[in-house]
Amino acid sequence: MLSPCLALLRSTIFGRAKYTLSSLGLVLLIVSPAQAQQSPHTQVQDVLNNRCVVCHGCYDAPCQLKFSSPDGWARGASKQKVYESSRLDDAPMTRLRVDAKTVPEWRQKGFFPVTGTSDQPSTLVQLLQAGRDNPLKLGAALPDEVELGLNRNMSCPAPNETADYLNDHQFGGMPYGMAALPESDYRILLAWAKAGAPGAVEPVVLPPDVSAKVTEIEAFFNQPALKSKLVARYIYEHLFLAHLHLEGGQPDRFFRLIRSRTAPGEPADEIASRRPFDDPGGRFFYRLIPLNETILHKQHIVYEIGPERINRYNELFLKTDWSLEALPAYSTTAGGNPLSTFAAIPARSRYKFLLDNALYFVRSFIRGPVCYGQVAVNVIEDRFWVSFLDPDADLSVTDPDYLPQATPILELPVAVSDSSISGRMRNFLTLGPIKYQEFRQARYRHAARTTGGLDYQDIWDGDGSNHDARLTVYRNYSSASVVRGFAGSIPETAWVIDFPLFERIYYNLVAGFDVFGNVEHQLTTRLYMDSLRREGERLFLSFLPPKSRNPLHSSWYQGTLVSLVDRWKEAPLDTETPTGIPFQTQTPKAEFLNGLLQIEPGLWPKADPINRCTGDTCASPETPAGQLRTLTVKPAPFAKFMPDIAVLVVERSENDEIYTLVHDMAHSNVAFVFNEDLRRKPEEDAMTIVPGQFSSYPNFIFQVKEAALPEFVESLSAVRSQTDFQGVVETFGIRRTHEEFWMVFDQVQAALDAQDAVEAGLLDLNRYTDPKVTDPIERLFGFTFNFD
Repeated sequence: MLSPCLALLRSTIFGRAKYTLSSLGLVLLIVSPAQAQQSPHTQVQDVLNNRCVVCHGCYDAPCQLKFSSPDGWARGASKQKVYESSRLDDAPMTRLRVDAKTVPEWRQKGFFPVTGTSDQPSTLVQLLQAGRDNPLKLGAALPDEVELGLNRNMSCPAPNETADYLNDHQFGGMPYGMAALPESDYRILLAWAKAGAPGAVEPVVLPPDVSAKVTEIEAFFNQPALKSKLVARYIYEHLFLAHLHLEGGQPDRFFRLIRSRTAPGEPADEIASRRPFDDPGGRFFYRLIPLNETILHKQHIVYEIGPERINRYNELFLKTDWSLEALPAYSTTAGGNPLSTFAAIPARSRYKFLLDNALYFVRSFIRGPVCYGQVAVNVIEDRFWVSFLDPDADLSVTDPDYLPQATPILELPVAVSDSSISGRMRNFLTLGPIKYQEFRQARYRHAARTTGGLDYQDIWDGDGSNHDARLTVYRNYSSASVVRGFAGSIPETAWVIDFPLFERIYYNLVAGFDVFGNVEHQLTTRLYMDSLRREGERLFLSFLPPKSRNPLHSSWYQGTLVSLVDRWKEAPLDTETPTGIPFQTQTPKAEFLNGLLQIEPGLWPKADPINRCTGDTCASPETPAGQLRTLTVKPAPFAKFMPDIAVLVVERSENDEIYTLVHDMAHSNVAFVFNEDLRRKPEEDAMTIVPGQFSSYPNFIFQVKEAALPEFVESLSAVRSQTDFQGVVETFGIRRTHEEFWMVFDQVQAALDAQDAVEAGLLDLNRYTDPKVTDPIERLFGFTFNFD
């Protein structure tokens, strides 16, 4: 097991915090040997990263109190929730360092201090002391008064309310609903809080070689030619969310691409627009600014940039033959539909730009910019595979008439801001998708008369070297993840994405999505995504035998009401256009998906040694992976009791092994916004087991000695009730109240850091559950419909 000393030493690697904590005036209290060798500044920074940022780091930080940088805790807390899906009006935007840049400006926006004032004691000090004075019972289930989940009733006491809050909430201290902090961590934090929580964000001084690379990249984005300006706008709207990593650069240095009022060479002054395609309001410059805060895994979507990437941009966009007479206007109407805004840029160039980094773009709308993605991700299945239509098979790329005729039909919700909700529902949720489905089917049916139908060669092969051509998406209630390759057993559904679909998903869920938006925006985004999901599924079905398409589609959309909805918002499925694939089995879905792995077989494993294998491709039964294979049986009666994402630590004599246990929830359909629990089919749930980690949100941790692994597998396999599952938890689980919780969590975090130095980031504990709750469903709205 990782020692507390090593756990603290690693934090400067994964935390990547560039800020300093100055003027602490701390004395060396009770600290570990490793801490004793560190400066007080580093000690506090480590503890904040390891113990505070893991819950207080994103929009879902309780009370919007962020500890990922000093300007976050100086800003303080707010009673206003970011995630409030029922609000009728847009909420004020509260992006740190963007929507206000000084503490007085934040006070005007309703934020109040937590570090204490001359008139009020420090809220931080009071909450830390309350957590120590009223500890939870070690190893026990949480008291009923301790609410978990992002939709819990949040208490955000102002300084003059903190004492009353603690009188009313016995267990309201920090860390909330968790095991007490290790003594050394507690004393360091308490001394820092009593000193007034000092800290300052210092400007990052770049080495000359790094500064030169930044200058070169900024020069590309700020070229004066019209073509260059439009290309820069297109790339910016797709990279505004990215954590940019310089090619060959340090693994802990990242940048953001922003629009600034100031030119390169001057301090950047970011323009605070609601969306990346909003009018910047005058002359501006694209700038790369250092990311100067603790890195959170859930926000860490990495994109490599540098000379090679700039050469690729030139090849794709500026060396191709196209012209531009005038730049398109900035407006929600114009910017909300990228297919029209950037129509002058060749579709092939735009599609290849997306495919070059397909993992980044899918990850951007799967993880999302919002940290809490239930509004968007409850429209997808729990695990599915994604591939892409080859540019040479995509009529939007090869047929110059296709996009000009299709674009007027493909209106996105964000592009319509002045019509009624009923008008929106009619135009882009029903009429638009149906018209486009009919248009697309007719054009591809006509093309099939010449080609004989879609074949394996019409799926993008990664150009022989790009691993992003096959992806697996995991959805776990309010979050989602994406990894390279086809992981797990053959999924229930799969998508094939073409250029128009790729672009619209990105603009619906990322560029056009506003986490501060009102209920209409949240609702229409989700409903439009339902149509986009269906589009990807229908494109996948077009590769299968015509007679198999309707039965398979019906199996994805079970229930009387969903059948009626299908008639309302979908054109009849194409069951006539032939496929070009000569299928040899009676299971065409599995045959096709397995066939995709034979294309450029060196890029992706053909089998999954735990979840999908035969013979020599399976993990050896003598190994932990081989022993865990038993848990991937289908159906898995025990799976419905499991949390969404569980991390399994297998303790070995030398190197421990980490696995992610994924609860694959079955549904009759995912076609509706409300009451997902009413469409659950828990008897068909299963589990996928993945070596290592991919999720930003561990819901629970199991810790098992290698010798006891057969007992763990047998005990979990035998679970048939909540009482049975509690037995497994008591024997192998690490509850939030476990006496070694923080030590084990440090080990899990360190293992994630070791997987990939560039991709590493802090895990989030906001979704760490209490196993007394089974299959938790936090309803998005407060009323019930039966959609089965």
